[in-house]
Amino acid sequence: MLTLRLTFSWLTVLPVRGPAEVDRRAATRAIALAPVAGLALGVAAAAALWLLAPAGAAAGFVAVAVLALLTRGMHLDGLADTFDGLGVYGPPERAREVMKSGGAGPFGVVAVVSAAGIQAGAFTALAGSGHWFAVIVAVGLGRVAVVAACRRGIEPAPDTRFGALVAGTQSRLTVVVWGALAAAAAVWAVPGLAWSGPLIALLALLAAVRLTDHGIRRIGGLSGDLLGAAVELSTSLAALGFAAAATGYG
Repeated sequence: MLTLRLTFSWLTVLPVRGPAEVDRRAATRAIALAPVAGLALGVAAAAALWLLAPAGAAAGFVAVAVLALLTRGMHLDGLADTFDGLGVYGPPERAREVMKSGGAGPFGVVAVVSAAGIQAGAFTALAGSGHWFAVIVAVGLGRVAVVAACRRGIEPAPDTRFGALVAGTQSRLTVVVWGALAAAAAVWAVPGLAWSGPLIALLALLAAVRLTDHGIRRIGGLSGDLLGAAVELSTSLAALGFAAAATGYG
């Protein structure tokens, strides 16, 4: 229970407290449960869509806003910082400097607007066709991407406290189990061919992992910003794919 509280204290604004001291062992267990927090956030997003369904397209933007509020906006902030860092020339030190600057550059703004717009439109389409479970799976998938990004062999970026706690903590088995569970859940995310949902889920995860790996090479290791980018990219791609499948097969 203490581990789950740490997970929710890290990934949400819920008023829960983890242990007073957090070491690598506690961080390993907390990150392994990140998808559980993702499912809770997905339920909140789906509930907002259901309540505001008559509002049409506005409901999707409200759902995105709810997710941002429940996560302190840290994933969107990480997405912006990541793309700003990846968009500059120079050595890894320069990229890390830009990512820590606190401001949002043009690459970051475009990334955030694109992700928010894609998610809002996809959520609206899924709500309009009654595919509430697909919303939950898409949001939960973003936290499966966090587990995959923290897999063994990944080193933390210099001068990053959170990265030092979580980088390289997740075993291959943990990554595979959560990936398999996400793929299995995606079977019921959209109608039509049985393989469409799992394929969308796995491709979204793969894209997030590739982005994270590129970021790790660019800045010299894993940081919290890269994890935020992985969350937003996988959620956006999964929601978009599920919406397209629901439209095509619905």
